[in-house]
Amino acid sequence: MENIKMSQVWNDICDLSDLVKNTGVCALHNGEQVAVFLDDESNVYAISNYDPCGNAYVLSRGLIADFKGKLTVASPLYKQHFDLTTGECIEEPENSVKAYPVRVEAGKVQLG
Repeated sequence: MENIKMSQVWNDICDLSDLVKNTGVCALHNGEQVAVFLDDESNVYAISNYDPCGNAYVLSRGLIADFKGKLTVASPLYKQHFDLTTGECIEEPENSVKAYPVRVEAGKVQLG
């Protein structure tokens, strides 16, 4: 039997110009709140906006920081750090969040 790879479906979330370096914005993607971030080097990241430690949708309001060699966002509630690439909660891995594939095409931020 042959393995068939499905194409990634990409959805426009916002314009790249809507993002400000080192801050996040909240966007709706397939019915889920997603926190979208732009770093100093113009890389874009997307993780769930839901903070499982604080039980609130607030991660897009967190501060971007290098924490233990990883680019993270610190939750504005209890300050746990979430890896922007993987969604891993550094202090409490059991509270990790979903990370989304993200790209920029023709000035549009897209999530897969």
